[in-house]
Amino acid sequence: MNSSQFLLAIDIGNTHTVLGTFRESRLLDSWRMATRVARTADEVWVLAHQFLTMANIEDRHITGVGISSVVPEMTMVYADASRTHLQLEPLIISAKTVPWLKLCYENPDQVGSDRLCNSVAAFEKFGGPLIIIDFGTATTFDVVAENGDYLGGIIAPGLETAAASLHHQAAKLPKVDLIFPKAVIGCTTEKSIQSGILYGAIEMVEGLVKRIREELAKPARIVATGGLATLVFSRTQFEASIEPDLVLEGIRIIYERWQRNH
Repeated sequence: MNSSQFLLAIDIGNTHTVLGTFRESRLLDSWRMATRVARTADEVWVLAHQFLTMANIEDRHITGVGISSVVPEMTMVYADASRTHLQLEPLIISAKTVPWLKLCYENPDQVGSDRLCNSVAAFEKFGGPLIIIDFGTATTFDVVAENGDYLGGIIAPGLETAAASLHHQAAKLPKVDLIFPKAVIGCTTEKSIQSGILYGAIEMVEGLVKRIREELAKPARIVATGGLATLVFSRTQFEASIEPDLVLEGIRIIYERWQRNH
């Protein structure tokens, strides 16, 4: 890409969709909005165009589109928006678009595109072995070997998902903000829920990291991403490299390698 060419990276998650623009390897700007499956291609384009306008990027300077999506209903919506409004065929990230990455999964197609992007971006920056923890709608742990192979991982409920589930499933339990209470032993229902979710998350992270490292028999680096990564790792015994834009970076890397080889 030259200085007037930009990549539009689209990360479609279950709760939020993040748009990012890259010029070469530099992330220039990003924008987060709610993922709503009822939106049409024209509607998502209005939002995308608004983002590009605020970023002072003309549509004609977008020369590539990469999409990571865990919401199948929205994948084609954004792809159609790219084709209709930018006249660009987007690269939709999947196991097939990372042929250089050995996926040690019984069915590689089951590895979410966000997990592929996280793994590719983290290995590109840090090498391996790695434990990549993404605090999203689900909390995912992805394990990358020293040579870059994707070994598999763990999927657990996300912190916000757990909090919402308690509120919706139990009539007397309130919705709470995810902030650490001062004491583990809660003296109110709200503080008890906060303690259970947040201190529980610390115990889960520390316990699973220890177990993963034991299986690897190596002190793998921890890379964390997602909105609650900084909050959780402010209280754990382990250090982590916090990378808030990991999926977007992965989209860029995968897109660039795919373009070079096709």
